[in-house]
Amino acid sequence: MPLVRRYLARMQAPLSPDEQARLRRLDAGAVWHPFTQMQTYLDDDPAPPLIVGAEGNWLIAMDGSRYLDANCGYWCLALGARPHAVEAAVAAQLQRFSHSTLLGLGHQPAAELAGKLTALAGEPLNHAFFADSGSEAVEAALKLAYQYHVHRGEPQRHRFLALGEAYHGDTLGAVSVGGVELFHATFKPLLFPVERVPAPYCYRCPWSRHPDTCALECAQTIEQIIAERAPELAALVIEPFILGPGGVIPQPKDYLRRAVVAARAHGVPVIFDEVAVGMGRLGRLFAFEELDLKPDLVCLAKGLTAGVLPLSAVLAGESFYRTFLGAFGERKTFFHGHTFTGSALGCAAALAALDILAAPDFLPHIRRETIPAFWRMLDGLRERPMVGEVRGMGLMAGLELVADRATRRAFPWERRTGHRVVVAARKRGVNLRTIGDLVLAVPPLTISASEIELLGRVLGESLEEAAAQ
Repeated sequence: MPLVRRYLARMQAPLSPDEQARLRRLDAGAVWHPFTQMQTYLDDDPAPPLIVGAEGNWLIAMDGSRYLDANCGYWCLALGARPHAVEAAVAAQLQRFSHSTLLGLGHQPAAELAGKLTALAGEPLNHAFFADSGSEAVEAALKLAYQYHVHRGEPQRHRFLALGEAYHGDTLGAVSVGGVELFHATFKPLLFPVERVPAPYCYRCPWSRHPDTCALECAQTIEQIIAERAPELAALVIEPFILGPGGVIPQPKDYLRRAVVAARAHGVPVIFDEVAVGMGRLGRLFAFEELDLKPDLVCLAKGLTAGVLPLSAVLAGESFYRTFLGAFGERKTFFHGHTFTGSALGCAAALAALDILAAPDFLPHIRRETIPAFWRMLDGLRERPMVGEVRGMGLMAGLELVADRATRRAFPWERRTGHRVVVAARKRGVNLRTIGDLVLAVPPLTISASEIELLGRVLGESLEEAAAQ
């Protein structure tokens, strides 16, 4: 314990200019940041914050600057940057044991978490397979879906149906069903083929429709593909209600229902990737609660542990699970897993997070107060000159910036217009993230009314500064 106290005291002490310079050199030279062009990483003024602490919904940089985290750790810090109840649960689990494999053994935190998740999800989602990240949950779901058909004597059902602009993670299987050209084009020679339908991207409709002429061609297309290709489809893989990193693209009313109903009619299993949209992000614990239809497999991660530790889960329907049961010699086992599958620490974090997320008054308050206040703030930004569209759902929003609102002409990529907004917001104490010229606003569920007001003011000023440049 004395060593721990000395370590914490050292981490909380103000950093000298020399120590700040040393950390900056390490961060820029030794760390290879994800989704980051390292050649230009330090070109910003101010430079990217180097975080040494956090409090509530705020990050604290090594120079003492504080930032409202409107990106919430890339959408996972559902309960803010320091959810003390979750941290306490992890600390308590450390006093018992930190790790034990689930390969041939069980442990209490995993058993408790599987029981809690399946009880909350309800029939027939009676089984939880654990993984370490959202990408790995999707990988597991894809393999489960295919092996399910193999056990049923239908090995020809090996193709997946997915949407354009879908994002399901960065492992190769997840990239295969993903459809974001910017992220995935380089790896095409490594990927398995997928049936793809255009995203229902209303602002830039693939069918060149407008609201007054729309006949939901997007829904008709996915229904047609399902009907035509059902005998070879392993599953429909979809982010329910809204595509996340692929553009924060909401699906038109009834689109998801029609897709799921069509899949059901033709015997095609449905995988909901709720990694980004689950755990309260849309105002419900599970996104499928908005539909009143349950998928066959549900992928969960990000907010599952309130972002405190990596953990993901695939919830599986009873029919799926039973297909994998058999005598040992039949080799029906699901031969998939990782060293830290069902991490005891991660499960302890998730149990504590679910105690808060599933409390009777927590998500109703988010739906009743926080989400409406968030969208009232965003509505005030719609008429800004560079803002082509403000879109999203729940506490997930994107502002698409355009050079010409009338024609929806995009800015030149090299101008980095979206990133200019991020840098301008950083000067004003707010942490944002962009994907190209889509400015993301995905705050923690715990964001307060005053923090929403601050976010709106900073977004407005940052859009003005970027436009002036």
